[in-house]
Amino acid sequence: MARVTVEDCVDKVPNRFELVMLAAHRAREIAAGGPLTVDRDNDKNPVVALREIAEETQSAEALRERLIESNQTQIEVDEPEEDQMVMLMGAETDRPAQDDLSEEKLLRALMEAQGRG
Repeated sequence: MARVTVEDCVDKVPNRFELVMLAAHRAREIAAGGPLTVDRDNDKNPVVALREIAEETQSAEALRERLIESNQTQIEVDEPEEDQMVMLMGAETDRPAQDDLSEEKLLRALMEAQGRG
């Protein structure tokens, strides 16, 4: 296959807009030094990307996932489960919380800490 057209790829990615988005993302990956999965044959990066999609050396699903990840601005952080939070907080329930101190108790604790108590 010397030249590839969108028609060669539509059976792999039926939505033409999505096909263009995936091929453009793959072309940017190639430009950034990503390894080729087909021979270049003196073709430019967008044509190589379309050939990879047409020959299924790059799966549409994998490309879709990489495209989504590249556009994400927030990183998912594993939050501790509720029962783990209770266990973590359980060690701190034995002592009074700082927010529970009245203004008078707070002043008295500061005076004692400075040695004026």
